[in-house]
Amino acid sequence: MAIYLTKESKVLVQGMTGGEGMKHTRRMLAAGTNVVGGVNPRKAGRTVDFDNRAVPVFGSVRAGMDATGADVTVVFVPPAFAKAAVVEAADAGIGLAVVITEGIPVHDSVAFTAYARSKGTRIIGPNCPGLISPGQSNAGIIPADITKPGRIGLVSKSGTLTYQLMYELRDIGFSTCVGIGGDPVVGTTHIDCLAAFQDDPETDLIVLIGEIGGDAEERAAAYIREHITKPVVGYIAGFTAPEGRTMGHAGAIVSGSSGTAQAKKEALEAAGVRVGSTPTETARLVQATLAGTE
Repeated sequence: MAIYLTKESKVLVQGMTGGEGMKHTRRMLAAGTNVVGGVNPRKAGRTVDFDNRAVPVFGSVRAGMDATGADVTVVFVPPAFAKAAVVEAADAGIGLAVVITEGIPVHDSVAFTAYARSKGTRIIGPNCPGLISPGQSNAGIIPADITKPGRIGLVSKSGTLTYQLMYELRDIGFSTCVGIGGDPVVGTTHIDCLAAFQDDPETDLIVLIGEIGGDAEERAAAYIREHITKPVVGYIAGFTAPEGRTMGHAGAIVSGSSGTAQAKKEALEAAGVRVGSTPTETARLVQATLAGTE
């Protein structure tokens, strides 16, 4: 089993005929993803050949869903058009929209995440690597060949750290890895993924990766304390970040103890989460926990 994305998922790619869309559609297909179509109003009716697999292009998300039964869309459109693309997908009733695009204005993200929620569409992202259920399906830009199927669930703000933990724990493997994105507004939170992994019978342990700034990790810690019975191992990026400076794609401003890696680490540990000081130590904590030696 997996969360949000399985081998049964039928995937559309909005922006498939652009440079990034073409490159990553090819990689998704190679990973076994059932990509059933692209969306580009100016190229509707054409097909695109990916290593001898012809993928049709539709004029709208609704047309693609009607023709193929698609239930997932991956958005590779420029920031100025991302809001319209997500609203179109939500209006069509798609279940999951994975928004890879970075640089989307925050007010656009606020608008389309709220709108999608009102329509029953789950958003992953924006500014995220997407999600992968190894051996089943890959929606986004996560490398598919760095890990294998297994029983760890991973939720992360950071794309790079998602890849690193997937690689370091490749001998154990993952049920699903979700890169939720590090923008100030995201459609799916740590808590959403924690709840889904808790309910997934084939996830035995959860890895949570956070970053400095904001209070998402503190809220996740409170949720873990009240609702999660599976072991959770965490890592917070930014232990060496200077105070009072905007850091990285999260735009995280740290002042005093608020939003620091140490404060987040303490909140998670108070909820029973083992927190590594480096990604490699985090991987070792996962291995030890699963082996029952920690």
